[in-house]
Amino acid sequence: MGELIVIGDRVLIDPQDGERQTDSGLVLPASVLEKEKVARGTVVRVGPGYTIPNPDYSEGEPWSPAQDSVRYLPLQARPGDEALYLRKGAVEIRYDDRAYLIIHHGDILALVRPSETDLLDDLKNILGGAE
Repeated sequence: MGELIVIGDRVLIDPQDGERQTDSGLVLPASVLEKEKVARGTVVRVGPGYTIPNPDYSEGEPWSPAQDSVRYLPLQARPGDEALYLRKGAVEIRYDDRAYLIIHHGDILALVRPSETDLLDDLKNILGGAE
């Protein structure tokens, strides 16, 4: 996925579709989960952030170095985070024969970020399984 660029304050999500089992053991099919207002997925990519004016920008001095007229306020979401988001704002796209969702960062309700120890354990499991 080298050429897909997410713009502005948008986030590319890999949704968790399919069946889900409740705590009591009841299996909910994917069609029931589509009706829920809140969904869950993994953050794949994030845009550069919210645009804000660049206070250092000036058009009047041709000898000054070129600068962008805007800056970006970075987003909280990072690739690898689990996101709980509002389903109504999501736009479904297909890229490389996979379904993804693009949502505004403001539609994210909460993020679950894996800790460094979780990432190290995953890496050890991957490397241990390769031997």
